[in-house]
Amino acid sequence: MSQNSKELKLAVLIDADNVPYSNVKGMMEEITKYGTPTTKRIYADWTRPNANGWKNVLLEHAITPIQQYSYTSGKNSSDSALIIDAMDLLYSGKLDGFCIVSSDSDFTRLAIRLRESGMKVIGIGEQKTPKPFISACDRFIFIEVLDGAIKKKTVKTANVAAGIKKAAEKEIAKIAEKPAQKPLNKIDEDSIELIESTIEDIADDDGWAFLGDVGNLIVKKKPEFDSRNYGFIKLTPMLKSLTDILEIDERESDKKGIKHVYVRLRFS
Repeated sequence: MSQNSKELKLAVLIDADNVPYSNVKGMMEEITKYGTPTTKRIYADWTRPNANGWKNVLLEHAITPIQQYSYTSGKNSSDSALIIDAMDLLYSGKLDGFCIVSSDSDFTRLAIRLRESGMKVIGIGEQKTPKPFISACDRFIFIEVLDGAIKKKTVKTANVAAGIKKAAEKEIAKIAEKPAQKPLNKIDEDSIELIESTIEDIADDDGWAFLGDVGNLIVKKKPEFDSRNYGFIKLTPMLKSLTDILEIDERESDKKGIKHVYVRLRFS
């Protein structure tokens, strides 16, 4: 797509049967990084007792609840309603992409169909989400890392309010180079091979690759890749932790105070 990601018009479709309402705030904040959510709908049988607690969350984030009765015991009719709405929205021609919030593999074919039509598809779900649905998306984000991000913000605010702003800023600067939270995954051999092969794919004659391009290509290869899954806020500190295999070069850019980060294999 030629449009800047910040300008993308997104439809956010949430499967309430697979997402706790306590996660909605973090999810909506995350989605705004990729575009503007112009349509926000959530699907469930709202007559069920377990739907209690959603009301305030839906009002706060202007999400439209879609009532879908369970006609047959054991069948998730909300899935069908979400899929039908997605196709209607696709043919409206008013969107650039979709964000499907679910951990259900039933949406795999939907994600594939939307991408075939040129839509950007972002998935959000729990770490237990089946691999086929993850792979069908352009980008997949685990809910668990969003929970951690919210907790870190709360701690930061509390520290500043306690009158130790300068000390907090120093600590935050140190933490930025270290794991931000308990990681969902370890940086294993497969992850290292993915990083190395990606750098090799786009490196110049001297072996250097622009970090932004590295990050974009890694996500294309593995939609669920996210430095937060490994306990790092950003990709840069994650790669800086791999100094035994990587070299990092920070170069001055045309804009004052902004540096371009390049990376290459140490033994390339």
